[in-house]
Amino acid sequence: MNQPGPLVLVVEDEPQMRRFIRASMSAHGYQVAEAVTAADAVAVATSQNPAVILLDLGLPDGDGIELARGIREWSRVPIIVISARGREDDKVAALDAGADDYLTKPFSVNELLARIRVALRHARGASAAGENPILEFRNLRIDLARREVKVADRRVHLTPIEYKLLVLLAQNAGRVLTHRQIIREVWGAAYAGQTHYVRVHMAELRKKIEDDPARPRLLVTEPGVGYRLRD
Repeated sequence: MNQPGPLVLVVEDEPQMRRFIRASMSAHGYQVAEAVTAADAVAVATSQNPAVILLDLGLPDGDGIELARGIREWSRVPIIVISARGREDDKVAALDAGADDYLTKPFSVNELLARIRVALRHARGASAAGENPILEFRNLRIDLARREVKVADRRVHLTPIEYKLLVLLAQNAGRVLTHRQIIREVWGAAYAGQTHYVRVHMAELRKKIEDDPARPRLLVTEPGVGYRLRD
């Protein structure tokens, strides 16, 4: 007998969009719970423990960004924003509030499923990080215990900042990290306005990691938002 699939909580006040997501998720083996308001979303999230949350930003009783920020105070459940707001400012605000990814409406079923798979892999990887100190992506291998980085079995020498930047992206593989998040984690809150630091060190890191730094395949830019290590 097949085991039930992961539970996806859909927080969306538009009935047509809920029906579309429910049908798509069910057809691919996921369980689905639904919430129309922010208050309902909190109640369902706390009682049913979803594996991932799909979150619209425009809710009848509040803004989805504030809901994401509130959920992050007590849960690490992956949150994927699904919104008609496509401005870079909205994406940055949602990601800074704790969302793991951002999809702009309209989107395809295949893209949504791919983002969910990445979010679930990231959640599993985060829980197992203490058990497996080695991170591998394509020809990149990071040994956290030895602080050693190899590309195609060739050892790569990184500066402390470059290493910290790479590990941050690797531990969040598939997830977009905003410039502000990267600055805070790598340099500290005192450097909040120095986003050019990220661009400079990312350029140097790509020279050491990518086959073609001008056309990166692993360390990719999310224009106006930040960076992602492609999972």
